[in-house]
Amino acid sequence: MTPQTPELPGPDPLLDAEVASQIPFLVARARRRVHSHSTAALAGLDLKLRHFAVLSLICSGAQPTQRELGEFLDLDPSQIVALVDSLEERGAVRRETDPRDRRSKIVVPTESGHDLHEQAAALTRASEETVLQTLSPRERRQLRALLQKVAF
Repeated sequence: MTPQTPELPGPDPLLDAEVASQIPFLVARARRRVHSHSTAALAGLDLKLRHFAVLSLICSGAQPTQRELGEFLDLDPSQIVALVDSLEERGAVRRETDPRDRRSKIVVPTESGHDLHEQAAALTRASEETVLQTLSPRERRQLRALLQKVAF
């Protein structure tokens, strides 16, 4: 007689658990799905999602300082320095004196930085499309608006 392995419950019974309807759990689970899919999509460009976020803000035309990047992304200044250093080593960005405050530096994209951003943005849009494929365009707009309200 061979021992039988007990069947594990599938995801459906677990969906009835209280945690499956709690906002912190749902946000964390959704974040993991989006983050892992986007990270995989960006791997071919040797970028992480944080690099892409920094590069996107730099390419936005806002001419952010490192301090502004850190505040917006809610990252420690040392993390921002490391991310900008990494992008600068790749030739994607450069630091320039801020014309608004000569004591500060702004971070600006190079031509190759713009090219890298365009490629990465296309990959993250495709990743978002895949992860959100179960939502209608209206639901996607609604989700984006609600997340912006909570995040900012």
